[in-house]
Amino acid sequence: MSARTAESETSIRAPRETTALFGHRDAEQTLLTAYRSGRIPHAWLIGGAQGIGKATLAYRMARFVLAHSDPAVPSLQSADSLYVDQDHPVARQVANGSHGGLLTLERTANEKGTMRTVITVDESRETIGFFGSTAASVGGWRVCVVDTVDELNANASNALLKILEEPPARSLFLLISHAPARVLATIQSRCRKLPLRPLATEDVIQAAAEAAGLNRSDHALGEAADAAEGSVARALTLLGGQSLGLHQRTLELLNRLPQLDQRALHALGDALPLNDRVGLKAFVDTIDRWLTGHLHAPDAGSNLPRLARLAEVWEKINSAARDTESFNLERKPLVFSVFGMLAEATR
Repeated sequence: MSARTAESETSIRAPRETTALFGHRDAEQTLLTAYRSGRIPHAWLIGGAQGIGKATLAYRMARFVLAHSDPAVPSLQSADSLYVDQDHPVARQVANGSHGGLLTLERTANEKGTMRTVITVDESRETIGFFGSTAASVGGWRVCVVDTVDELNANASNALLKILEEPPARSLFLLISHAPARVLATIQSRCRKLPLRPLATEDVIQAAAEAAGLNRSDHALGEAADAAEGSVARALTLLGGQSLGLHQRTLELLNRLPQLDQRALHALGDALPLNDRVGLKAFVDTIDRWLTGHLHAPDAGSNLPRLARLAEVWEKINSAARDTESFNLERKPLVFSVFGMLAEATR
């Protein structure tokens, strides 16, 4: 990969800054139709694989509602999308996080500057003051984006549930989830579900080029999009440094399981230097997608003990990966631990 692709990670546009939407036209029309009806459900659970545009769609909806507070006006009734121009005051405020009608719940750094692994109860309780204060936007709309609901700890989930049970008027919750079936059942029951599918490869190319300021004809971008399985975030991760090569090497070792090649594992661990967050993400993401494919394979139910072992290993691997990233631990022990667990689970 060129230095340009490795450096582009620092200039990737966040979902709150992205006004373009690639794919998901049906989901967009579902939200638009519901809003124009004047009877929009107060909470939506936007689910799907990681990096396919769930947060982009959520912020697109948030901008639209905050910019068009009255769903009955003729101009809104004739709108064919949720697009709001990036120069619109609301779009600028949402992009820089200064709009008083928008609250985002997401993981934050602790007092040591380390990113937390969960969204805490104190952060979730911000919704109480936010929805209880005087309306900041014309028409009184307040929007809360939870990115992601999967990362709420138990107490934070319960705090969010309380306000979902008795939502204030003109409130809108957009809950993002990579695994919506695993969201607390009581939260699911209070949301309209909006599942999103992985993007087509051409949509991945366009969205990744837009997010990172790349040329759509870039050969490396095309390779990354082909390997990304419909995920823009994954394509951008694979573009960083040697990530595409790491993905391919990891996949080769996965396809040999339950056999382990100790020399290849050492080489893979050596290819993940201590401070290479992008490479670590590429490694973990490849493992995660391989496991997801096996857990949801058509014949997965034919071997329930193996399925249970893989599901248990999935939880352990995700926990170990979070700890490795949060505390910046050596990568090689993680590589050997992950493949050791997978070898046992696949025998």
